[in-house]
Amino acid sequence: MVSFAELGLASWLVAQCKQLGLKHPTPVQQNCVPAILEGRDCMGCAKTGSGKTAAFVLPILQKLSEDPYGIFCLVLTPTRELAYQIAEQFRVLGKPLGLKECIIVGGMDMVAQALELSRKPHVVIATPGRLADHLRSSSTFNIKKIRFLVMDEADRLLEQGCTDFTKDLEVIFDAAPTQRQTLLFSATLTDTLKVLQGIAANRPFFWEAQAEVRTVEQLDQRYLLVPEKVKDAYLVHLIQTFHDEHADWSIIIFTSTCKTCQILNMMLRKFNFPSVALHSMMKQKARFAALAKFKSSVYRILIATDVASRGLDIPTVQVVINHNTPGLPKIYIHRVGRTARAGRHGIAITLVTQYDIHLLHAIEEEIKKKLDDFSVEEAKVLKILTQVNVVRRECEIKLEATDFDEKKEINKRKQLILEGKDPDLEAKRKAELAKIRQKNKQFKDRVMQTMQRRVALKMKRKQQKRKLQQQQQQEQQDHQQQVQQKQKKQKQKLKQQQLLPPTTTKGKN
Repeated sequence: MVSFAELGLASWLVAQCKQLGLKHPTPVQQNCVPAILEGRDCMGCAKTGSGKTAAFVLPILQKLSEDPYGIFCLVLTPTRELAYQIAEQFRVLGKPLGLKECIIVGGMDMVAQALELSRKPHVVIATPGRLADHLRSSSTFNIKKIRFLVMDEADRLLEQGCTDFTKDLEVIFDAAPTQRQTLLFSATLTDTLKVLQGIAANRPFFWEAQAEVRTVEQLDQRYLLVPEKVKDAYLVHLIQTFHDEHADWSIIIFTSTCKTCQILNMMLRKFNFPSVALHSMMKQKARFAALAKFKSSVYRILIATDVASRGLDIPTVQVVINHNTPGLPKIYIHRVGRTARAGRHGIAITLVTQYDIHLLHAIEEEIKKKLDDFSVEEAKVLKILTQVNVVRRECEIKLEATDFDEKKEINKRKQLILEGKDPDLEAKRKAELAKIRQKNKQFKDRVMQTMQRRVALKMKRKQQKRKLQQQQQQEQQDHQQQVQQKQKKQKQKLKQQQLLPPTTTKGKN
């Protein structure tokens, strides 16, 4: 078994790892730490809970101890919660150095953050949007001298999805020096990362965990086939079952939207379950408080959107429930990765409706493993069905009264203003784009209809031609039969004539 000292780490770092209970390096650490210490760019792809964060924190701290200055390292992450978690790892492992770290994320006061940056911290951990705002608005703050640029959950940062970081990343990359070490880590290898693997500079080192499955062996993965309209009743029954059998277990429930997250939290509290919500519509302080209470087991149930599915290390989570089947397999991998961490056992249950079967198959194909069916007592679900539906509707009405959807729109407008955009112009632009898309769709529909008509006409003509040919063939056959019958009759008549005796005529005397 390889030790941390054999990776080339300094004795003080080895001692710090030992003090924190890190006995042996994980595979991603064994492979990536030496390469980073050699000064190479690095791209690491490994399962969730495999120690990716420490794989870049340890060598960065060693290099920092040899030549300490600020700002030495910049770490980019897609979510605020993950930024705080990475900062905690730097803080704990870098304690002997007197490390100064700074967290730059949205939802916090920009002036206070600017003051922190002016003090030249050793490490800056940031979300791209807020860091780009500081680079745009400040003439004194810069990242021209950074030695390391780290992108944690790199696939999420680089993919153009519902949260597109492209413009902010362009600002950051333009401000960063070309002579730097770039480190990318992720649990899922996307096409974008494959392209980067090919074009990376600085003697790039690429390492991907070689495993038959994309999830850890200690994770028991199940699915529960449920009708769409009674999904919540099954969820309540599952939670009640786990709560009765294991009152000390922690559960994370993942939802697709902020609204569903909020409604489920309100609903579970009505059933006296110790739950707390975590989603992007909450204020930053409320998000931190919710996460802290869940980590400290004040609340045993966390209902969250995918804001919590990336990188968050909550070691004591025993169960993950997917309230919706993830649309992408990589989202599933990140979600279920919140349990069965660091060698512990865990259970992941996905609620699959009649409309999600194809998504389940896509997940199984990606993780190269068949999910087992999870059985429940249907009679118990039916008993609580009406009550759950009534409580759900009550919670929906209560949430509507708080103008939740309106607040979401206000938050969107605020975000656009922070990005220097006019919300009204953006709304107008979106409306125009929607019109263009609608026109394009109508044009495509017309083209398709024309094509279908042409195909139908062509088919009709073919059928008519085939029918005519069949008629002609039939007529020919009928004519041939008639000729044959006529010839046959003539032959028979001739034959009969030949068989008759010759007639003689008698003359008169």
